[in-house]
Amino acid sequence: MNQPNPAPTKPTTTTRTEIRSSATGTAIVERLSTDEGKISVAQGVVQKIAGIACREVSGVHAMGASASRAFGAVRERIPGSSGPNVAQGVGVEVGETQAAIDLDIVVEYGVSIADLGRSIQRNVKLAVQRMTGLEVVEVNVNVDDLYFPDSDDEKEDSSLRVS
Repeated sequence: MNQPNPAPTKPTTTTRTEIRSSATGTAIVERLSTDEGKISVAQGVVQKIAGIACREVSGVHAMGASASRAFGAVRERIPGSSGPNVAQGVGVEVGETQAAIDLDIVVEYGVSIADLGRSIQRNVKLAVQRMTGLEVVEVNVNVDDLYFPDSDDEKEDSSLRVS
């Protein structure tokens, strides 16, 4: 006797979505493991996402501490270099389900640092959580310097006024 072939079963996953509440708001966290295996996100990936998301916020002039910005400027001028490093000024700690991010920035003069910091925290957190599924537990913004847009022009103009 022929037995009918059983219908193929759909693989089950252990990917779960949890809703967690904290002092900073409600976050949706996806577990990054399935019956087929585990999904892991490299630290460098989170760094790049955070760096790009930070630079998207108006008022951020540059990223990184003074030494790393100087080294980055030299590296960018070398022929054949890969261009600007989007992870410059970004430090991350990545666990299985969570990430913590530290950002070093240069702010344009005249911008409210408190408002800018909150905007950066919000944009970076949303971008990293949306793209990786990791819960971002903190985004620390360190303002290392101020950028004065007219400072280079004033130096050139002052040399013309001297007789």
